[in-house]
Order: sequence, then structure tokens, then C-alpha cells
Amino acid sequence: MKKNKVFWINIFFIISLCLFSVSFFRLETDYLWHIKAGEYMFNNGIIKHDVFSWYLNGKYWMSHEWLFEIIIYSLKVVFGNLHLFIYCFICSLSLLLILFLGNKENVFKNNLFSFLWFVLFLLIIFSMQARPHLISYCFIAFTVYCLYDLYKNEKSRKIYFLPILTVLWSNIHGGSSNFGYILCFIFFICGLFNFSFSKIKATRFSKLQLIKYFSVFILCMFAVCINIHGFKMFIYPYQNMMDKVMIENIIEWRETSLNELSSYIYICFALFIFLIMLFSKKKIELIDFILFGLCVFLGMKSIRFWYYTYIIMSFVVFNYIKKSSTDKLMYNCIIFYSVLIVLFFCINSKKLFNPKYEYFLEKKDIEYIKKIDSKRLFNMYNYGGELIYNDIKVFIDGRADLYSKYNYKDYLKIAKLEGDYVSIINKYNFDYMIVDSNYSINTYLKYSNDYNLVYTNKKIRIYKKMN
Repeated sequence: MKKNKVFWINIFFIISLCLFSVSFFRLETDYLWHIKAGEYMFNNGIIKHDVFSWYLNGKYWMSHEWLFEIIIYSLKVVFGNLHLFIYCFICSLSLLLILFLGNKENVFKNNLFSFLWFVLFLLIIFSMQARPHLISYCFIAFTVYCLYDLYKNEKSRKIYFLPILTVLWSNIHGGSSNFGYILCFIFFICGLFNFSFSKIKATRFSKLQLIKYFSVFILCMFAVCINIHGFKMFIYPYQNMMDKVMIENIIEWRETSLNELSSYIYICFALFIFLIMLFSKKKIELIDFILFGLCVFLGMKSIRFWYYTYIIMSFVVFNYIKKSSTDKLMYNCIIFYSVLIVLFFCINSKKLFNPKYEYFLEKKDIEYIKKIDSKRLFNMYNYGGELIYNDIKVFIDGRADLYSKYNYKDYLKIAKLEGDYVSIINKYNFDYMIVDSNYSINTYLKYSNDYNLVYTNKKIRIYKKMN
């Protein structure tokens, strides 16, 4: 089969995967406060202080995703509900194209493995949300592509795009923008060595390569600071990673645990990559080995880094796969599955214009909460995004990094009835409390002499403080 035809078959397959991805995309409440923040900034200018919480109103807020919020709100104004799928489709397509085009030569040398590897993209698809993380996935993929391009060709100039990319990164999703200079530094350090030991080998980079890596490393460090928060953005990711309250209580921040079945998916995936490298006839390049170690370390440290392993290793694993001849039957199968996926998308296309909102509150809940006009409202963490979206001041919401040093610990004690929760409730003097019927706080309020049940609907209960 002609190489040009094979190329377009793969492109068709990638597009079909992206169409499949938007059919399973999930919309959660964090997205709602992003939209509201974008609307506020679109109308009032960039904000660095909280305007959505009654308790922390005016406190400094590290709005490290401000540009994403303006972008997503602008898309909503232009395309309505369809903007969600436009955003997710463009991001997933961009990511896969970078992974494919950046590995074009290696992808074609073993068609079966390439097909299976890109099908693994489904691991990302089934947790896809309209969040800035999707853009970060594309940025980190492009970063690794540029770094490896220089690794293969000392005359490559693509690496000079990285400082510009980092500026965008620090304003769209600043919490992960430090990856640019970290990866540059890793390549620079690995390029200083020249040895062959057992299965691992290192080849010293040329002087020109080392100068380029180090120069861009320095430039990217400065680029991270080019944002509305300045140098604070440089240290922000490290502060988050040391915040025990967030790590222990936010699912995506939790460590990979051997006690959770879902964690074994990632562990098996990492083991799969390791075995490919180990049993390959080729020696493992030091840079590949270090990047694999970094991915596994981060993946074990936090669930949110699982996808980074897939993205970064896409530029590594193909180098250790045995070459096989082009199989016409294989490409016929790829075309067949691609057509099936497109048909599946067409059948479910109505969802594009009427997305399923996975919210916790119903319309009548919101109407009642607006009616009571609470001034010191207690709300569950997961309700915050919806309340903000409906112009209701909150006690807490998905911006855990904002609340962590103020009232997040108190919120957890109240919700779970831990510690001296009664004194904490009295400290805030809530006039209304919106709680989840499945949480312990509901049991306390049900029998409390201080609060009276005034509203109930499915999962939520609203209690009013008695005079």
C-alpha cells in the first residue's frame, strides 16, 4: 500500500477517535465557575481577587486559568452549547495529530502496535472534561516533540517556540506551565553524559544542542513569570503539590493507591511500557529512561499525571518496537473501525446541541436558593460551581487552592462531623445550610435545635438558622 494512502488512513482514524471522544465527554460543575469567571472578566477585566465567595470576598486569588476562562466564555457566546464539543474536539484532535505527526516515521514501522497505542487514547477520552487540562495536554505533547526533534537533529529550531508556548501556558493553565523548563533541563542534563552500562546507554549531545537546551531552559523559566501574577506563578505549582489538604481530599490530586482497582490500570500501563523497553533489542537511551522514570514518579504521586505518561511515552515507546511489514488487512480493519466510530458519532450527534449536564442541583433548587437570598450560606463543595454560575455567593467551591489556607479544613470538619464541628458552625454563623443527604452533617442538622429544615429535594436538604 502506498505510503501517502497509509498516511491519510491514519489521519481518518485519528479524526474518528476524536469524534468518538466528544460522544463521551463529561461536563462537571467545575466547568461552571470557569464559565462565570470568564464572563466576569470579559465584562469587567482580569481579576486577581475573589468575587464569588461571601466569606473570602476580596481575598487574593491565583487566577492561573484566566485566559482559558475568557476563551471558553467567548466560544460559548459565539457557538452556544456547541462550544463544549468544539473545544473538546479541537483539543483532542490537536493532541493526537502532534503525537502522530511527531512520530510519523516510527508509527508506520509497526501498524498493529500503532493502532493499539492510539486506541489507548480512550483512557483519556473516558475522563474528558471541558477544562484547561486539555490544552495542557497539547502543550506538553508539543514541548516533548520539539525537544526530541533537537535530540535527533542539532540544527532543529523548533525548540525556540517553547518560550512563547510557555507564556501562553502560564496564562491558560499556569498550574502545569513549569513542565516546559523542567523537561528542557532534563534533556540538557542527560546530554552531558556519554556511557554504556548494561541495558542503558547515553550519548553526549553536541555543543550546539547543549547550548540550545540550556538557553531555552532559562528562557522558559522567565516565560512562566510573564502573566498577571508574575513570579508567584513560578512557585505556585510546587506549593500545590505540597498542600496535604488538597492532595488528601481532591480525587485527581490523590496518590495512586494499590487499594483502588482503577490504579491498576495505570500500573499495568506503566509496566507494559517498561517491558517493551526492557525486552527490546535496542539499548535504552538515558533520556528515554529518565523520562519514563519521571512519568511513573508523577503518576504514582498523583492521579492527574496519568495522562502525561501516555503523552510523553508516545515519543519514546515507538523507538523500541520491532519493525513489521505493512499489512493491507490491518489497514482495512482500521478503515472499518473508523467508519463504525463515525457512524456511532452521527447516531449520537443530538448530544452536541443538548449536552447532558452532570449537576448536583436542579432548576427548582436554584430558584429556591435565590429566593431565600442567603448572606452567609453554607454549601457542599460540589455545589459551588452551580451556585456561582447562578450568581449565588458561596462558602466554598472547586477552587480548592483558594480555600485551602482559609476555610477548607473547617468545611471538611463540618461536612464529616469531625473535631469540634459545633464550634466551627457557630464561628461562621451560617444563616442557611445546603447539605447533601448522604453526608454526616445532614444527620446533625436534622436533630439540631439551632437549624430548621425548610426545603428537601432528592439529594439536598436546606436548613435555616432559627432566631
